[in-house]
Amino acid sequence: MKEKKLNGTVIVTYRCNARCTMCNRYKCPSKPNEEISIETIKKLPKMYFTNITGGEPFIREDLQDIVEELYKKSDRIVISTNGFFTDRIIAMAKRFPNIGIRISIEGLEQTNNEIRGLKDGYKRGYETLKQLKEMGMKDVGFGMTVQDKNAPDLVPLYNISNEMNMEFATASLHNSFYFVEAKNIIHDRPMVAQNFEDLINELLNSNSPKKWFRAYFNHGLINYIYGQKRLLPCDMAFDTFFIDPYGDVMPCNGTKDKEVMGNLNECKNWDELWNSEQANEVRNKVRHCDRQCWMIGSVSPAMHKYIWVPAWWVFKHKFLRFFKKKKYSMYENKIVRDLRDGKVTKEELDKCSTCDKNCIVNNGLSKESLEQLKNKAGEEIVDEDIKKQMKRRREK
Repeated sequence: MKEKKLNGTVIVTYRCNARCTMCNRYKCPSKPNEEISIETIKKLPKMYFTNITGGEPFIREDLQDIVEELYKKSDRIVISTNGFFTDRIIAMAKRFPNIGIRISIEGLEQTNNEIRGLKDGYKRGYETLKQLKEMGMKDVGFGMTVQDKNAPDLVPLYNISNEMNMEFATASLHNSFYFVEAKNIIHDRPMVAQNFEDLINELLNSNSPKKWFRAYFNHGLINYIYGQKRLLPCDMAFDTFFIDPYGDVMPCNGTKDKEVMGNLNECKNWDELWNSEQANEVRNKVRHCDRQCWMIGSVSPAMHKYIWVPAWWVFKHKFLRFFKKKKYSMYENKIVRDLRDGKVTKEELDKCSTCDKNCIVNNGLSKESLEQLKNKAGEEIVDEDIKKQMKRRREK
C-alpha cells in the first residue's frame, strides 16, 4: 500500500525580530537550545508540502541543514519570512533553487513599516524579492495579512506582485496562542470586504486558473471576517499537522490554547505519535472546534480534498459571467447584505469573532523559555541574539 503523504508546517523557532501590531510572538521567544533538532526532523513523515515558519525562520543559523533534511521527506518546501535577512535568504536560494520563499509585506511602504515595526522593512523585503526573481527563482511571492489599516493597499500590492510575476498570498487577522494574541478584530468589515471584492475581481479577470482558485480563498476570507461558518470542512490533525520548536505536534496554529497530539522528541517514530490515543483525543476536539479559521494552512488541503466546491464556484463566477468585468460582489454573501440592511449589527458580528479582550493568552512556551523572560523582555533577548550572530559572522 502506498504511504500517505501529509501536509506539514515546521515552526523552527519562536524568535522574531519584527514587531508586528497583530502578533505578539516577538515578546515570547523560544530558547535556541530547546528548538527543534535535526534528529527530531528525521522522525517526520513523508510530506507532499512543507511550510517552514517561525517566528522568523532565518534567525536559525542552521536553517540550511534543516531544509536539506526536510527535502528527504518533502516534495515541496516553502519558507515564510519577513525578508530581513537578505544574505541568508539569497544563500538559501542558491543552494536550493527549487525552494519557495514567501516574504510578508503588509502593504505599501509606509503602511508595511508601521505594521511590521522593522526599519526599512518594505525596502528590504522588496529588494530581497527582486534579487530572488533576478536569480531565476520561480516559487517566490508576497504574503499579506489584511486588516483595517492596510486593506486599501491590497489591490495596489497585488498589482506590484503581478508586474513582478510573483505569487500573492493573503490572510486576515486571527487570534491564537501562536500569535500570542486574543484581541485582533476587523472594525470596518464593509471597507475591508470591498477591498477583498476588488482583489477577487482582479483574480477572476486574469488568465490564470491558479488565481481563479485564489479568488475563492479570498471569498472565504470575507465570510470569515463576518464571523460565519467556514466554507469547507477542517481536516487538521487528519492529513495536516504543525510541529512547534519544542517538538510538540499540533493540529494547527489557530487554537486558543496549544493542543498537543504528542511530542516527537519523546517518541521513537512518527507512527507512535500519530496513532496514539492522545492524538485521537485532539482529532475529536478538531471535529468540534468552533473557531471557523480560514488560513491557508488548513484551507489549501481542504480545497484539494473537496475540489468540487471551489471548482463550481470558479466555474460559476469565471465562465457563467465570462463577459462581465465585475464577476463577483461581496453582497452575494447574505451576512454582508444583512449588515448593510440593518438586519444584524456590528456588535453582533463582533461576538461571532474570536476576539476576547478579557482572555489570558497562553503563549505556548516551555518552562525554560518562560524563565528567560523573568529578567529581560523577549525583544531584548532576540536583539542581543542577532547582534551576537552578526558579530560571529564578521569575525569569520
